[in-house]
Amino acid sequence: MDVTVGTFNLNNLFTRWNFQAEVPVDTTLEETIVFGPDDEPRLRSFKGRVVKGKSPAATEAIARRILEMDVDVLAVQEVENIEALRTFNGSQLSKLYKHTALIEGNDPRLIDVAIMSKLPLGSIVSHQTAPDPADTSRRVFGRDLLQVNILNPTRKKKLFTVFNTHMKSNFVDTQTHRTPAAQAAAADAANQRRARQSAVTAKIIAAQTRPRSKYVFLGDMNDDPDSPHMAPVVASTELGMVDALLGVTETRPSKPETVGPQPGPRWTSRHKKSRQNPEHRLFDQIWVSPSLASKVANPMIDRRTKHGGDGSDHDPAWITLTGL
Repeated sequence: MDVTVGTFNLNNLFTRWNFQAEVPVDTTLEETIVFGPDDEPRLRSFKGRVVKGKSPAATEAIARRILEMDVDVLAVQEVENIEALRTFNGSQLSKLYKHTALIEGNDPRLIDVAIMSKLPLGSIVSHQTAPDPADTSRRVFGRDLLQVNILNPTRKKKLFTVFNTHMKSNFVDTQTHRTPAAQAAAADAANQRRARQSAVTAKIIAAQTRPRSKYVFLGDMNDDPDSPHMAPVVASTELGMVDALLGVTETRPSKPETVGPQPGPRWTSRHKKSRQNPEHRLFDQIWVSPSLASKVANPMIDRRTKHGGDGSDHDPAWITLTGL
C-alpha cells in the first residue's frame, strides 16, 4: 500500500482557555473571556502577556490546506493540547483523522508536537525527559521528540515509525538581550542547544531502531538540512538517513519577491528583516531511514499565497511512501 506522510507547523493552534492567570490590576486587557467546563473564566499568559486563541480566519486557512493535502499521516507542531487537536479535527477537518497522539511536552508556551493519522497507531513514546548533555539536570528538548508506530488498517503489521520533533528556535528576545554582543551570544546558545538536541535525537533513534527498520524523522527543525547543528542526526553514518524532499515540487509558484533573488522550491519558512532581502529556508523537513529511501515518491510543498503565510508562517511538506 502507498501512504502519504507530511509535516506542518500550525503556528499556535490554541484553544481560548487553558489555565487561570493572575493579571496585574494596572494592566489593560482587550480580550474575550471564555468560560471553561467548570464555569470558571480562564486566561492564558506567557511572560506577562495574555495568549489569545488562533483567529477563526487563520484556523480556517490551515484547515483548508490540510484538507487539500489530505495526507494519511500528518506530524504537526505548535498545538496547545490534545483537546485543541481533537476539537480542530472535528470542527474544522470533519474528523478527517480518526487517530491522534499528543503528550504534553516541556514548552512554557504549551506548544506541543502531535500526530494525526487515518491509519491506526501502535506504541506512542515521549522522549521529553531526555537529559541535556551540557547539564544533565535539565531536559534537552524544549518541546519533545514524539515516537509513534503507524500500523496497517487491520492493525496486524507495523508499517513504519514516525519521530516528530520541534527543535530549538532561532528567536532572540531583543528586550532581554539588548546589545549586539548579547544577541550574538544568545543566537549561538540556541544553535548549540539545537546541535545537542540533534545529537540526542540520533542516539534515541539508533537505540529505538535496527539497521533495516522503517522510520521517518520529520518536523520543524528551525535550521537548514545542511546546517552543522543538524549534522549529528541527519548526517549520522550510523543512521544513514535520506533527505526525502530532494527534487520537491510546489503546489503553486511562490509569490514573486520584489527585492532580492527569487527562491527555488526547497523552502518552507520565509523571514524578512528590515532593509534586507528575505530569507527562504527549509525548516520543515522529512528524512527517511535507508530501508525507506527507495519507496519515497512525489515530495511536495504546499506553497503559501501570501508572503506572511496562509494561517501559518510555515508551509507544509509531504511525501508518498510506496509499496509498504
